[in-house]
Amino acid sequence: MEFLIEGIMALTWKQVVMYVVGIILIWLAIRKEYEPSLLLPMGFGAILVNLPMSGVLDQTLQGGIESHGIIAWLFDIGIDASEAMPILLFIGIGAMIDFGPLLSNPVMFLFGAGAQFGIFAAILVAALLGFPLQDCASIGIIGAADGPTSILASQILNSNYIGPIAVAAYSYMALVPIIQPFAIRLVTTKKERRIHMEYNPKGVSKRMRIAFPIAVTAIVGLIAPTSVALVGFLMFGNLIRECGVLGTLSDTAQNQLANLITLLLGITISFSMQAENFVKVETIMIMVIGLFAFVMDTIGGVLFAKLLNLFLKKKVNPMIGGAGISAFPMSSRVVQRMAMEEDPTNIILMHAAGANVSGQIASVIAGGMVISLVTSML
Repeated sequence: MEFLIEGIMALTWKQVVMYVVGIILIWLAIRKEYEPSLLLPMGFGAILVNLPMSGVLDQTLQGGIESHGIIAWLFDIGIDASEAMPILLFIGIGAMIDFGPLLSNPVMFLFGAGAQFGIFAAILVAALLGFPLQDCASIGIIGAADGPTSILASQILNSNYIGPIAVAAYSYMALVPIIQPFAIRLVTTKKERRIHMEYNPKGVSKRMRIAFPIAVTAIVGLIAPTSVALVGFLMFGNLIRECGVLGTLSDTAQNQLANLITLLLGITISFSMQAENFVKVETIMIMVIGLFAFVMDTIGGVLFAKLLNLFLKKKVNPMIGGAGISAFPMSSRVVQRMAMEEDPTNIILMHAAGANVSGQIASVIAGGMVISLVTSML
């Protein structure tokens, strides 16, 4: 009873706020099925780390020796010291991705690049709001629509807002089916959304599929060395998938590895969701900037597609530009659904999928370039 009273007396209003945040994340994961593998452990972790005198952060061993609790220990070895968890997750992501639609229609590379505008727009907004440079860059990476890249960038750049950035990145990734239709309709007409596109797939040889991840890693390593860890592990996972001799390992990377790392990453990042660091005005600002970044990603990709249409005889459906973000395969599915809402006979899924996997590569490269630029300036 004495310990119960002591715990209640130590409770602060900020910790109560974090309990509410945790419950909301758990509700979104279970009720709405928004990224449940991440939002649920993040939500539960937010409650764990904000319990007064919580042993998951610090604990006293026999003899009065102070030691890290389990979540603090996981954060130290998996994110703070080595950034291992976000990077290892890319092996699983790479093993899940089929680059066939992109390789059969290489012009889709352009849409992946065009849909990264949100990163730089968000950096500019964060700077105007007075955030320090390393925090501006970290917040801007939310616009990559890629949770692991956002976490890695904020850790490398030593941002003060790792927790809010992670929550914003993964929350908005989960809300892509809501955010993207709104953004696409803002800058397209009904006529544009009804544009049909021919799909004449070119055969992609096994040699090409194997050479692609190797070539991308080498080229990106020369252009943006800071992003090699991200791109390299993404492409390594894809090479495991495409080589044809590591079927069991490919399945393991796609399922057991990806699920385990996702689970641990979700609850580990809650270390940065301690009330005194999370419940701030800056957190609300980051959430708003993150939403702005996602919207501008989509709008930037769509406007880029509309710009290309000025020079093309066969017009592209500008919605595929919006699919050039990293949220794979959600974004391509959203674009296809919107196309069929306008015209049930309009099938643009493969074009959208090509742009979507291109966005996966482009977002990692863009994130690496931002990290490299900012670290050279600090």
